[in-house]
Amino acid sequence: MLELNRLDIEQYHSINKIPLVVVLDDIRSLNNIGSIFRTSDAFLVDKIYLCGITATPPSPDIHKTALGAENSVEWKYCKDIMILVESLKREGYTVCSIEQVNGSIDIRDFIIDNEKKYAVVLGNEVKGVKQEVVDKSDFCIELPQFGTKHSLNVSITAGIVIWNFFNSLYN
Repeated sequence: MLELNRLDIEQYHSINKIPLVVVLDDIRSLNNIGSIFRTSDAFLVDKIYLCGITATPPSPDIHKTALGAENSVEWKYCKDIMILVESLKREGYTVCSIEQVNGSIDIRDFIIDNEKKYAVVLGNEVKGVKQEVVDKSDFCIELPQFGTKHSLNVSITAGIVIWNFFNSLYN
């Protein structure tokens, strides 16, 4: 760790994070959850909210892909995503669902305001973000795709979205 100039968990907890929280709603795969924890650690996400059927640490299957990031990234479980979305909005977060819907904004065109706090919502691997969450979101952001498939794995999507916010907010 020293040779790679990596932080230990105490140091990680004490540094400033980017003003971004990640909301995972009804994510079925524990490997996807672990992968999102690991990406969130790498790019200084402030917090992860786990909602609905999304599993929570401690879990050997989450740990398998998180590799300990479930201990560094702050997280909280919230059963009802709608209560969480309303709470985040009251706390001043701009809520962005990551979903392909009518009126969604291409991530390449989404302008991130460095003065705002953001919450990005990622939904179930099959059904996506719930319509009621989409309706309450300030924005819906989509990742353009040019091949034969219409969706990406949720952990890949999270990685692209988190990197985009980190790249804009941290620099």
